[in-house]
Formats: sequence, C-alpha cells, structure tokens
Amino acid sequence: MLTETLPLEAGLSPGERELLLDLLRLPTAGPLEAGPGAPPPLLPEALEAYARAAAGLGLAELYRGAPGVAELDRPDVPLTVRQAVRSAAGPGFLACQPSLVLRLGPALPRAATVMFNVHLDTVAGREPVGFDGRRFTGRGAIDAKGPAVALLAGVRAAVAAEPRVGREVAVLVQAVSGEEGGAMGVFGTRPLVEAGYVGALNVFCEPTGLRFLPRSTAAATARLRVRGEDAIDDCPEAGHNATVLLGFLAQHLARELGGAAGPRDPVCVAGMSTGPLHNRVYGIGELLLNLPYREAGSGRRAERAVAAAVRSGLAEFRHLFGGLPEFARTAADCARITRLDWPKRGLPVLDNRHPAFEELLTGPAGIARMPDTEPAFTCDAIWTAGLPDDAFTVVLGPGELGANRAHAAGEFAEAAQLDAFASAVARLLVAFARHGRA
Repeated sequence: MLTETLPLEAGLSPGERELLLDLLRLPTAGPLEAGPGAPPPLLPEALEAYARAAAGLGLAELYRGAPGVAELDRPDVPLTVRQAVRSAAGPGFLACQPSLVLRLGPALPRAATVMFNVHLDTVAGREPVGFDGRRFTGRGAIDAKGPAVALLAGVRAAVAAEPRVGREVAVLVQAVSGEEGGAMGVFGTRPLVEAGYVGALNVFCEPTGLRFLPRSTAAATARLRVRGEDAIDDCPEAGHNATVLLGFLAQHLARELGGAAGPRDPVCVAGMSTGPLHNRVYGIGELLLNLPYREAGSGRRAERAVAAAVRSGLAEFRHLFGGLPEFARTAADCARITRLDWPKRGLPVLDNRHPAFEELLTGPAGIARMPDTEPAFTCDAIWTAGLPDDAFTVVLGPGELGANRAHAAGEFAEAAQLDAFASAVARLLVAFARHGRA
C-alpha cells in the first residue's frame, strides 16, 4: 500500500507570478466567445509567452498549430464550429486559435509519460488584472491561466526533487485553445489526443478544489426553430406567433423534462429569441436546450425524451390555442413550422477507473479523490475516453468554478491556491517517477 504523502511543497516564483500577470493582460477569448466583429484573440502571443517560460525549465516544443478545416468535418463537431470553419473566415478562425505541445525529457513510451492539459483561452469579458500579494485577479486567473503557470512551477519543483523526472519519466504539456465558447476541444485537445500526445496518467487542469475527478460529462444542445410568417400588430391572426408558440413549448419542456433524463442529468431550458419590438408578431424564432449527460446511454435517452416532449407539446398547443382567433393559424400550422435539430450531440463522456494510479494519487501524491456523490462537469477530458484501459485520466486543479467566480465578474485565484496546485503537481510527478511506472 502506498500511503505516506511525499513531503514536497512548491510555489510560484517571482518570475512565474509576472508570467501569470502577463498572460492575464492578454485577451484570449476565442471568436465563439467574443462574437462577430471582435478583434482576433491574442492566443498566439499567449502561447509564445508560455513556451518561452517552459523552455527555461527544459521543456521542448513538439507542436504548435491548429488542425485543417477538413479535420473538423465530422458529426461530433458542434455546429457552431463547423459553420465557423466553413465560412469565408474559416482559415483565420483556426489560425488565431493554435495549440501547443511541450515535452520535458526524451520521447518515452506512454507507460513512462504523464500528460497535463491546460487551456489558455477564456470566456468573454475583460476583468481588471492585478495582484495584491495575496490574490490574482483577471479573466483566466482560475480558469485556467493561473493553473497553467502553477503547472510549470510544479514541474520545476519535481525536477529539483527527483532526477528521474525528465529523464526516465517524460512530461507532456498540452496548452490548448478552443475549450471555451462551446467548442468542446474539437480543434484544440481532440486532435492532440488523437495524434498520440497522451500519457499513462493524464491530468486536465480545471478547478476541482484540489481533488481529482476521474469523470467528465458531455452535453448535447437541442434547438427548436419556428419558421412561420410575420404579421403586424393590427392583424395578429394573419401571421404565426413564434413568441407564444416557443414560450408555451419552453414551459411544456420544462415540465416534461424536469428529471426525465435522471436525477443527475438535468435539462436546462435555455435561451429563446424572436424579436425586440412591441408592435409586431414575429413568425420566426429559436429556443435552445442544454442536456448534460454522464454516460452515453443517458445522453441518448435525453435526446429521445426531448423529441417526445416536443411532439406532445405541439399537440397540446394545437388543442389549447386552436380556438383563439389570434393564434388559430399558429395552432393549425405549429407542427409544420416547428423543427427540432441538434447543433451539438454525440460527444463522448469520461468515467474511468485505475486502482493503482488512484492509490498513487491518494497516497504519496497526497491528492484526495472527489466523491462520486458530487457532480462532474464538462471539459476537454472527454476526448481521452477512448484511451486503453491501462491509461488513466483525471480532472484536477485549484479553486472552484463557482467560489472563484470563473465565467463571472470578479474572477480570482488566491496565490495560496496556485501554490497548493504546484505542490500537488510536484508530488504527483515524483510519486509517478518512484512508484507509478509499469
């Protein structure tokens, strides 16, 4: 039994703290986050700064770039990404969102390799950048530029503590784009995993309260589109009222689907849009639903449940509104003018086990396991779901998505949280070098 935790602590150096502040000052929200007309993200500059810092620790660059447009023409790529790369700006969309692979040590078999994945793109919305000696603030402080820099500090400490790290054990670092904005890692992490940049132990750096999570959910996006005819406010009965139809369907779906996909797979009835004016009947509109799922079967069941709920909702709308003059035409035509499609579905989920590596993590690495009773979340770790059974993937990082205000105003990371993550990385690598190789 591996029970004794290694007495190894690490932390960000003054230079690494400056690197983090430099990264926080660079706007790196990708086009799917920033929206049309926004300037290109400075992800190439962020990768360059990160690669220079990593080179000072001995990490060599293996790859820097983005996949070709043809590589994204597949059904597990979200529709928003496929539309972006098929557009006239498609090559530029990918060129401004490259990813990077670094390696410490020689090319070694997967059994002697640990891989870390961290994303340098962020959600949209600039935040004041600063460090008051205790707390880093800025977009990406916790998700995930702070963990990216703490990762380097942990590698540095591991090399100093254990000569086999970087000699007999290779360390791969994937610094990726395309994690945010609904891209789901399809042009960042997924191509790198499929190219073989993986290890026996794979760590995805996301906030987990420094507990390792061997699971990652995926999500499907359903879209209801109404394509009817507009009308003026003086003759509302002449058109199709997409606002009333979609508003009714939103409530119907909320009632029918609440808990239908299972108590741990909630359905989110999300955004709805028809139009902004008061003196018009809008015949065109959309309603979106998000369906997270923890295993492929529950995802397929959720898709079937949505389709059934849409059918029953249309039938009920036709019955309830058919006798109201302003809405009779909408009721009569509701099934014809309403379409359900899926901008995103069919993504893999991660739920893996590896008793030996779990013992390594909870023992000498001193990293607790997140209980199965706590929910997982969606991240790029899903793309390692197809690795052989002798590989193990965990999600691990400092802080918490909610408590540290990731994706919200006031995002921050405590210096102590980043130092604790650097220490966990160092212990993990040293424990792997001493106990984890096959």
